[in-house]
Amino acid sequence: MTFSLRSRALAAIVSVCSIAVLATGCGTGNTGIDTSEASTNQIITANITEPSNGLLSGNTSDMSGWKIVSQLYDGLVTFDTKGNEELVQAKSITPNTDASGYTIKLKPSLKFSNGEKITASTYARSWSFAANAANGQVGASIFEDIKGYDDLQDANGDKNAQLSGLDVVDDSTLKVTLKEPNSAFAYKLGDIAFLPVPSQALKDPKTYGLKPVGNGPYKLKEWKSGEEIVLERDKNYKGPRKVKNAGIDFKVYQSLDAAYSDLLAGNLDTLDSIPTSALKTYRDEKNITAISKDGPSFSDLTIPQNLKHFQGKEGVLRRRAIAHALDRESIAKAIFDGTVTPAADFLAPVIKGYDPKLGADALSYNKDKAKKLWSQADAISPWDGTFRIAYSADGTDKEWVEAAANSLGNVLDIKAESYPFATSKELRSAIQDRTIGAAFKSGMSSDYPHPEGYLVQAYDSASADGKGLNNGDYKSARFDALINQAAKQTDLDKAIGIYQESEKVLIEDLPVIPLWYTNVTAACAKGVHVDYNYMGVPEYNTVTK
Repeated sequence: MTFSLRSRALAAIVSVCSIAVLATGCGTGNTGIDTSEASTNQIITANITEPSNGLLSGNTSDMSGWKIVSQLYDGLVTFDTKGNEELVQAKSITPNTDASGYTIKLKPSLKFSNGEKITASTYARSWSFAANAANGQVGASIFEDIKGYDDLQDANGDKNAQLSGLDVVDDSTLKVTLKEPNSAFAYKLGDIAFLPVPSQALKDPKTYGLKPVGNGPYKLKEWKSGEEIVLERDKNYKGPRKVKNAGIDFKVYQSLDAAYSDLLAGNLDTLDSIPTSALKTYRDEKNITAISKDGPSFSDLTIPQNLKHFQGKEGVLRRRAIAHALDRESIAKAIFDGTVTPAADFLAPVIKGYDPKLGADALSYNKDKAKKLWSQADAISPWDGTFRIAYSADGTDKEWVEAAANSLGNVLDIKAESYPFATSKELRSAIQDRTIGAAFKSGMSSDYPHPEGYLVQAYDSASADGKGLNNGDYKSARFDALINQAAKQTDLDKAIGIYQESEKVLIEDLPVIPLWYTNVTAACAKGVHVDYNYMGVPEYNTVTK
């Protein structure tokens, strides 16, 4: 996701662009992709962890689910590597004069793989279902710009209630009325929650999530929980993505180390992330092709607002102390071998608006400052207990979590320790249920290349309380007001300036401690060709061997 956003106001999107290969990646260095029959008949094997939820776009909260859902569905738009929006199912997306409303025109003859037509009504029903709190979708808050969203936030309300800001003019025309002007809305349409789903999904979402019916280049063939998720090429797919293989066999691993071992043994074609234990050596392995490139991933240490000793003024002081007590530079070098860069703001270097000076002082490693701030917090309420950092044993976080706990314990003279969960699914459930009772790593790699994708989704009050990705439940009227002000700016450069002001509020409050930006570190077997998309994820439909 190497983006540089367009430095002008969003205009009507009228050209029809196909999805191109978005980045050079793992492979033999040839520029062409093998389109032989031998290649298109091959099943590609790839790694994954068990998705936290079913495969329903509005309820997708983790990268594992994103990988699958993004192959099963096409949406209105996607993005190229420069952050330019490309139309997929949309023929045009036209804002009104102040970006308080949009007219979306669909391409003709759109269908799901079961033959059900995709019309403006399909999109209106899908979005309303996902936005409605009664349906309990984790992606609900992405729709909060649309008029009528607030009326659907009763968890005990009518599950079939619709967003009043959606007007179906005819089968190919959907008019969207926003609560307030938002020039970023056309970008937000690239978020996975905006994907269309068939009518059966709304009748029985839980069952549907296990056997989804999409409109993308692949269909779900089989899901063996804890073992594999197998996708097969949809031979009737008419969309713009060209499929160069017969399907993807996503193998579920309990750890990246196990997946990496399979890659080295020739039992896996592509691995999207290298375990920390191999970062120093994977580039030297002879039977794989290694890759390291800039990516869009921002990681942080989230400390829930309801955690004991982390509320009010005391909480702010302790968060600031932790920011100074965490030796992120040493962790980046010793554990990640330079494949991560300590974060200086709440975006990512590839997103316009990124400012490395923003958090330089607040995030610097300074033991004296850390001890002083912690002592000031103790004057309000003496510290007791253990500071815990949660992580999943099937992921890659154990080493850095233990290093971070050691750093905090030594500097602040407190008991700090790691808090492992067996699987990422269990960890995610504890975070979503607000039962975790500990700090945990979170982060952003937005579905759409705009500062709003990082800031609103993770810190706006509307995204708290399980309605979005504000997993620490941070709420700030100052921050919300600046975000709302930025949304009204039709000049992107002016909007960026206000987004940066909102980041200054985050630096003061530190609802999360920015950790680092992560490079795309991946590998594939020799003879396998992999390209990477704007999210830094393999472009699975173009993988060949």
